[in-house]
Amino acid sequence: MMAVTNGVIHASSREPLFSFGVIADVQYADIPDGRSFLGVPRYYRHSISVLQRAVSTWNKEHNIKFSINFGDIIDGYCPKDKSLWAVQKVLDEFEKFDGPTYHMFGNHCLYNLPRGKLVSLLKMPTDSDRAYYDFSPCPEYRFVVLDAYDFSALGWPRDHPVTAEAMKFLEEKNPNSDKNSPDGLVGVDRRFVMYNGGVGKEQLSWLNDVLQDASARRQNVILGSHLPMDPGSASFAALMWNYDEVMAIVRQYKCVKACFAGHDHKGGHSVDSHGVHHRTLEAALECPPGTSAFGHIEVYPDKLLLVGSDKMADTEMCFEP
Repeated sequence: MMAVTNGVIHASSREPLFSFGVIADVQYADIPDGRSFLGVPRYYRHSISVLQRAVSTWNKEHNIKFSINFGDIIDGYCPKDKSLWAVQKVLDEFEKFDGPTYHMFGNHCLYNLPRGKLVSLLKMPTDSDRAYYDFSPCPEYRFVVLDAYDFSALGWPRDHPVTAEAMKFLEEKNPNSDKNSPDGLVGVDRRFVMYNGGVGKEQLSWLNDVLQDASARRQNVILGSHLPMDPGSASFAALMWNYDEVMAIVRQYKCVKACFAGHDHKGGHSVDSHGVHHRTLEAALECPPGTSAFGHIEVYPDKLLLVGSDKMADTEMCFEP
């Protein structure tokens, strides 16, 4: 097993409880390469090769129990008559992994297909159209996957009450005519843009119940969300609208040890004032041909160890067991 000292990976004497694979922001599309609005190159066709290398690597490891995809399975520029085909093409690659994959929504998913269709295609383990859930791969750990676009102007029908409420919210928070623009917004207020979203009241109540139960069972909890939830781990313009409400619930308990996210393609890592690690994962989309961004996380009673491929930084996350 692996450990990190002074940035150097070396063998650990302890076996992890289990390991799981991670990848974020594949954003595949069968279109020529392009650039983000910040001018960063994006490799739309190559990104599926990154996923293929990830799956191949996880299978060769033989001890990767499951994988988690942190959202944005295809890109918003994908021609809409090819959206379903593109999603299925990427899912076919995930199906080659020897274990289950757990998915979550990203904004680019919702640019392409409606929420209900995505819940079905991504085989989310829920008993309804909701896109948040939890699972426990071993008695000591619980994973909680949030729907960061539960309260959002994306993915719901145009005449849906949530869409109207979210647009009203954006009108109050963002004076720009282009609600995807953070221009003029200062600090963490830059998060109030249409490509972000939030966790709704019902989901917040559910999260509280799950964390209460996990605490009673003395489980460590890992949160997953497409949107980052700590200003130290991501650009302000990439944060969840109501990350503060989510973290207020988290801080009522001591069970949450780490929060993982995608969305902000450059990646990041922070430890908040309550000792919770926040790791934003580097994007598969922005890997030039021949490079990769994926990894696996070794899970121990007192730490998580992210072992990344070349563009995904290794990260050791220690905590009180």
